[in-house]
Amino acid sequence: MYRLPLRPEVRSWATAQLNGFSQIFLQRHPACGALILLAIAVGAPNLLGGALLGGAASWLTAVRRRFAPEDIEAGLYGYNGVLLGLLLSARYEPSLYLALLILCASGLSSLLLTPLLKATRQHNWLPAYTSPFVGLGWLLLTLSGPLELTPSLEATATLHPGWIDTSLAFVRGIGQVIFLEHPTAGALVLGALFLAGWRVALWALLGSITALVFALLQGMPMQAVLGGLFSLNGALIALALGKDLRRPWCALAGILLGVTLQPGFEAIGLPAMTAPFILACWLVLAIKRMIGLAQPAPSRTS
Repeated sequence: MYRLPLRPEVRSWATAQLNGFSQIFLQRHPACGALILLAIAVGAPNLLGGALLGGAASWLTAVRRRFAPEDIEAGLYGYNGVLLGLLLSARYEPSLYLALLILCASGLSSLLLTPLLKATRQHNWLPAYTSPFVGLGWLLLTLSGPLELTPSLEATATLHPGWIDTSLAFVRGIGQVIFLEHPTAGALVLGALFLAGWRVALWALLGSITALVFALLQGMPMQAVLGGLFSLNGALIALALGKDLRRPWCALAGILLGVTLQPGFEAIGLPAMTAPFILACWLVLAIKRMIGLAQPAPSRTS
């Protein structure tokens, strides 16, 4: 039977959406994005709608504002929206009001990312990474009372410092980047990174394990450590800084900084999310520039 081919704009939309999911882990790889989407569907199906809605709103805003087509296709206008959709869906009960909030916040994330991309490329600013997601996420969580959002009452499992929960913590950490607590979902995300490249998966794994070890040595709260809340930033830091193979100390220093900085956010009443990843990478990159080891900022800045 003859099948009509997908129209170019449909293929472009699908590719951009899947790239948006993979860009959460600093990759441009549709198959990787598809498996990450599957991991959300398996690990937390209640978050899937918010993730898709956030990614679509980010993409549509970029298209309507006529942002650079190559950036849209690469998924740069997608990953912040996906993360915002996941965050709000994880924290609050579903409703039409929440869906509207995800749409607005995700669209705004695309508007915020544009000047950051321009500043990075034209003026060599530090990469934006997930800063639009973190900034808007903090704002929305702070305003949850005035916005009359109903908190989700899902219970979290109590983890024990035995060899099973400890050995699974680094897999949980990779899944926790996208708010997935179950180790199976984390394993699917790790498999998605293998599709993008074995070095990508290896860096994420090493970053997660290293952050876990650092957090244990520093006596961080055990439930947060075993739940992967420190490892998630370690994995992202390793993916961002591990590209400089000549200087692996950069990734190691970044992970140590991320673990050390993370409790400070809780102390001021803000959830850490991916903020330790952003700040640690900025500090390492700034130091590299100061001592003359910096390279020109890449066009990929998520």
